[in-house]
Amino acid sequence: MTPRRPAPAATDWLSLDRQLCHAIYAASLTMTRLYKPLLAPLDLTYPQYLVMLALWEQDNATVSELGQRLGLDSGTLTPLLKRLEAAGRVQRLRDSADERRVRLRLTAAGRALREQALAVPQAIACASGCQLDEITDLTQRLQALRHRLDQAAA
Repeated sequence: MTPRRPAPAATDWLSLDRQLCHAIYAASLTMTRLYKPLLAPLDLTYPQYLVMLALWEQDNATVSELGQRLGLDSGTLTPLLKRLEAAGRVQRLRDSADERRVRLRLTAAGRALREQALAVPQAIACASGCQLDEITDLTQRLQALRHRLDQAAA
């Protein structure tokens, strides 16, 4: 049986190394840097890659559905979508049932890009040094944490 560590003093909780927010932020920055050279051959930025991932899962989504899925507002999403449209990856079309909504459809080039992107998750898994079950568990735990934080912020 291992001895229990004493609880940290109240001031120890202000140590940078104890801050969950900083650990997540620093890991996110590092992850984004790691993706950059992997996405360069695909001519995608990291946020554009996230958009493409979501559209490969659900083509013909509305901009608001995509924003909700990615946690991005339309002010952030619209410029990304315009650049993807200019690159010939997606089409933005008014919904025939409700012209206030804009639907997103992958072009043939956008669909074909999925095949090229298959190597990206494998490279990230390799760089992480984690087994697939560890990555799955960590991803699920972070998603649950985000859900709880979203509820607390509401």
